[in-house]
Amino acid sequence: MASRQDKLKAGLKIGVVLSLVTLVSACGARNDGEPRRGLFGPRENTTPLEQLGPEDIYQLAEFELERNDDPEEAARLFNEVERLYPYSEWAKRSLIMAAFSYHADRDYEAARSAAQRFIDFYPADEDAAYAQYLLALSYYDQIDQVGRDQGITFQALQALRTVIEFYPDSEYADSAALKFDLAFDHLAGKEMEIGRFYLRREHYSAAISRFRVVVEEFQTTTHTPEALLRLVEAYLSLGLVEEAQTAGAILGYNFQSSPFYDDAFNQLTGQNLAPDATGESWLRDIWRQTVVGDWL
Repeated sequence: MASRQDKLKAGLKIGVVLSLVTLVSACGARNDGEPRRGLFGPRENTTPLEQLGPEDIYQLAEFELERNDDPEEAARLFNEVERLYPYSEWAKRSLIMAAFSYHADRDYEAARSAAQRFIDFYPADEDAAYAQYLLALSYYDQIDQVGRDQGITFQALQALRTVIEFYPDSEYADSAALKFDLAFDHLAGKEMEIGRFYLRREHYSAAISRFRVVVEEFQTTTHTPEALLRLVEAYLSLGLVEEAQTAGAILGYNFQSSPFYDDAFNQLTGQNLAPDATGESWLRDIWRQTVVGDWL
């Protein structure tokens, strides 16, 4: 299925080509004997935008976006359509295309601003779903390495959730759901990195608190098996064998084929222990929930 941005642009592609000769002729005629300069020639010689109609400016922006690969200039021209013809149908089209152009130019703040304005002005429009998706992407594409501040990740999650919940039947819902899972996994990765840092420095209580967050709040992520292994390590180091055994039991029940379980099993048996849900701790509650199915 074609993406929304492709649909937005495809409708005028033929128009751009067909009108090229007409626009060049109209804007390029000179009476002073100088060589003719077309509308798509050097920018310093182009016709003033105020003398062009909204469709012509829109086509200029399309040309910059597709032929010149200049999304920054395209965004400027799309914005000019909105400025000069604020209540036209072309202004509405230009606003969503400005958001797309800004995103293509990696000007994510401007992309968010344009996308949000489209949502505010045209909440019932068929492109509102795409505007929300672009807004979410403008956060998602800024997610850095897990070692950095993750505030942008929370914003990406919130914006992606809006796509999923408000536009569940749109063509962007599945992609938003996938990116939501990846961003969620990213947050778990942040907790794991900090936990490993504390574990290496033998700050076991601090490490446990980070791994606990992963096990309790990010159970569906790919980091859960390792978090359980690290809990086994940390609890054994503190001499809290029941907690270590319970973490190993959860790991073995849910991720027995994982290499993390093999490591945890060897650590436990190396101290004459076995994976076993025993004692009363927060891990025993996780065992009851994930294995026994008792959520009450």
